[in-house]
Amino acid sequence: MSLQVRSNVSLKHYNTFGIDVDAKLFAEAHSDEDVRQALAYAAQLPIPLLVIGGGSNLLLTGDVQALVLRMASRGIHVLSDDGARVIVEAEAGEPWHPFVQWSLEHGLSGLENLSLIPGTVGAAPMQNIGAYGVEIKDVFSGLTALDRQTGELREFDLEACAFGYRDSLFKREPGRWLILRVRFALDRVAHLHLDYGPVRQRLTEQGIEQPSPRDVSQAICSIRREKLPDPAELGNAGSFFKNPVIAATLAAEIKLKYPGLVAYPQADGQIKLAAGWLIEQAGWKGHRDGDAGVHRLQALVLVNYGNATGGQLQALAQRIQADIVERFGVHLEMEPNLY
Repeated sequence: MSLQVRSNVSLKHYNTFGIDVDAKLFAEAHSDEDVRQALAYAAQLPIPLLVIGGGSNLLLTGDVQALVLRMASRGIHVLSDDGARVIVEAEAGEPWHPFVQWSLEHGLSGLENLSLIPGTVGAAPMQNIGAYGVEIKDVFSGLTALDRQTGELREFDLEACAFGYRDSLFKREPGRWLILRVRFALDRVAHLHLDYGPVRQRLTEQGIEQPSPRDVSQAICSIRREKLPDPAELGNAGSFFKNPVIAATLAAEIKLKYPGLVAYPQADGQIKLAAGWLIEQAGWKGHRDGDAGVHRLQALVLVNYGNATGGQLQALAQRIQADIVERFGVHLEMEPNLY
């Protein structure tokens, strides 16, 4: 077997929270064959298989009694180009932000609003990552996944993925599908999304009246760096809670008590609230319990100041959830997967 399996490997450098726990077994998959070998090997074990990418959507609450398989396959390929629309396929292990930068360097637009999001290409469809008015579903062309139940490859189109807000078929069927590569439909003529958040304002401040996709990417990187800590410097998993979607009647009740409520009407009549605003109003911004805390600049981000355990971060998150329910009658759902 060419797959290299190691025992008792620290996962500190394989999760962006920097939680120092051990994996009972650990391997990296650089090819489809490595993936198949890992599945076959795991089938013989009394422990499960845990597949990870960049570890940016993961909260490890203890040593992992599993074979941890890190997707490390690399490669970017242009599948078709009609002069206007380009279909690009990237392997699951490609780091996300460098892939976005690759697209911009090749004159392709569509991914610029998703700049500086941590993680890997293969993990992106799992929760339909999104930022500044753009989600994976908006640029999605297809993906190839391995069915862990049958060992067969399956091609998924947009409809089959059943994308929702930070959701997908793959998230709703955990442990079944292993994403191998993803295809994106990108444009040579830019159709920029500038009206979500402070993007247009930042470009105006920079004196840019007719921005390029690269300008948009750089503006978003600048905004994100001001608000979000670099995981290499301060352990975190980005936004820790989803923005809750609630009934319009409840939103109206909250707005009576809190006129400054940050809310976004949805097509189905419901209202999406800004989770960070709720947490900040409740006084959690900058809160710290030992090395587990809420970031001082962005209330939506939980951070590890050095030696926090996953259990301590989970406990802090649960206290925040309970407080938001008590104050607003709104339940916040955690974004990271707990293990």
